[in-house]
Amino acid sequence: MHARELIELAALVSAHGPVLLQSDVEISAHGIEQYWTSSKVRLDRWIRSLKSFTQQTNSDARRGDHEWLEVRGVLEEILTGEILTRVWTAILCAYDRAHGTDDAEPIARSVLIGHIEARHRVLALLSHEANIEAKAAVKLNRIRRRSERWTDLLVGRVGSVQEVAEFAVDPKRAQDFADDAPSRRGFEASRLAWPLLLASLRTAFQRELGAVSPNGDLNAAIAAGILACFPSELFDSTGLFRSLWLMRITSAAEDAQVMIEELLAPERPDTFSQQYGGRFF
Repeated sequence: MHARELIELAALVSAHGPVLLQSDVEISAHGIEQYWTSSKVRLDRWIRSLKSFTQQTNSDARRGDHEWLEVRGVLEEILTGEILTRVWTAILCAYDRAHGTDDAEPIARSVLIGHIEARHRVLALLSHEANIEAKAAVKLNRIRRRSERWTDLLVGRVGSVQEVAEFAVDPKRAQDFADDAPSRRGFEASRLAWPLLLASLRTAFQRELGAVSPNGDLNAAIAAGILACFPSELFDSTGLFRSLWLMRITSAAEDAQVMIEELLAPERPDTFSQQYGGRFF
């Protein structure tokens, strides 16, 4: 699954998050586990790719087009994937608060902490001209800014139901979006706004992202874990979810056991937990 599709999933999650928050159905433990496991394995892959890229840069090793396309895909996955990570964290934390539980929030925050650290590594690469050509750095920075704004818009839509502005990049901007959310103006306004929002989202990233998404298998597994947490009747009652999404995710998701084995492989000296500790929360 391409990073572009995860952006669209973030919009779907934001739009249908209130259904989950207001439902009496318990969130699928399997879905949460799959989300956490897949996210942690993807974070590990990201860190290894960024570390390898940096080492090649420092040693003046020559990189071919294939190597650059792959690391570019990783950078784009990190920058745009943060949209879904923040939106889903907002949903899970709001769910725990609404239902008086504390099962989902720690997992969601753990994934978000790791994603923020990966983002910081990307920003460090972009800030050094020796690592990435100026033209490529400008484009990636544009993707970053665009991702941040869309993150705040989608988190803001969730914020019209529950207070979740803390999970936005700019909480004040997210709150402004929450105050202007179509859901606060009634069902009809919300229904009419959705097609326009999704079309705008697709246009914003359609030409910005490359064709390569190095971790498509894990992207699909993450998406499948998220969708498994929604009530089953949602797939029958709305065409937004009842689409190619379910078929794509079901057919593309790999066996979870493979990811678990990779996650539980012997730790390397530069483990992710050693790097981020608890600095962000």
